[in-house]
Amino acid sequence: MKTTDTPPPAGTDPPPGPGAGVGPAKERTAPGAVGASGGPGGGARGSGTRGERTGGVLNVFSHGILVVWAFLVVMPLLWAVLSSFKDDTSILSSPWSLPDTLRFENWSRAWTQAHMSDYFLNTIVVVAGSLVGTLLLGSMAAYVLARFDFPGNRFIYYLFIGGMSFPVMLALVPLFYVMNNIGLLNTIHGLILVYIAYSLPFTVFFLTSFFRTLPTSVAEAALIDGASHTRTFFQVMLPMAKPGLISVGIFNFLGQWNQYLLPTVLNTDPDKKVLSQGLVQLAVSQGYKGDWSGLFAGLVMAMLPVLATYIAFQRQVVAGLTAGALK
Repeated sequence: MKTTDTPPPAGTDPPPGPGAGVGPAKERTAPGAVGASGGPGGGARGSGTRGERTGGVLNVFSHGILVVWAFLVVMPLLWAVLSSFKDDTSILSSPWSLPDTLRFENWSRAWTQAHMSDYFLNTIVVVAGSLVGTLLLGSMAAYVLARFDFPGNRFIYYLFIGGMSFPVMLALVPLFYVMNNIGLLNTIHGLILVYIAYSLPFTVFFLTSFFRTLPTSVAEAALIDGASHTRTFFQVMLPMAKPGLISVGIFNFLGQWNQYLLPTVLNTDPDKKVLSQGLVQLAVSQGYKGDWSGLFAGLVMAMLPVLATYIAFQRQVVAGLTAGALK
């Protein structure tokens, strides 16, 4: 019987013969294949090298920006601390030199003669009361807006959002007359209420987004066990929202501690002034002379609680800001 040998298609190698081995197959490898996959001059290695160079340049640039920013932030603080231990002549003649002696009398003079102790106490009372009220009311409102669907939910939420965009300068005159008519002008509790109203929009906005990231199964389990909505909120959901509460509490503390415009308009009683008003009073008390050493000492006194609070809770602030990124 005859068999017909069919010639192989054009462009293909003939089948290996009986003596064909591995060597000829290697020789038939297309030229340049090794270089394309990763040999010298290959595209993969070249692109990786370029990516590493670009990443290294960006890394150096970002670290340089951070170093410059840290220098711009730290140097004024350090200069204020050093100036608080100098006398007025040294501050004006050699502002960048180190103090020859540490003059702690500047701090004692600012604390006693400039009444910084009274301003400090008034500020602690106002900020503590307003911070507790803001976190309590803001968390309750945010929890209801985040967890319950009812008519007007979105409308109330957007009202709080609109409060963030409303300039407080436009409300100073009507707020002054309202506080005067209800007898809360030049009072500590009146200033606390104003601080709470001023801080609520941002607090509700921040905590509403945070409560939406919390699991609902825990609250449902508490309700099934017979807990009321109030008990579920205070004993279950509020402890779970601790990172968010700490974060928004730090932001509110910074804003309320350094607030100057509201107490200047609504709190003109000399015995009830806060730290920001006290520093201005200390700056202008000596007329053209000015007690610069005492002013820097008072400035550092007002600055230390803010720095200590942020250093103590910096990890909680970062955790609260990133807690809602992943579920």
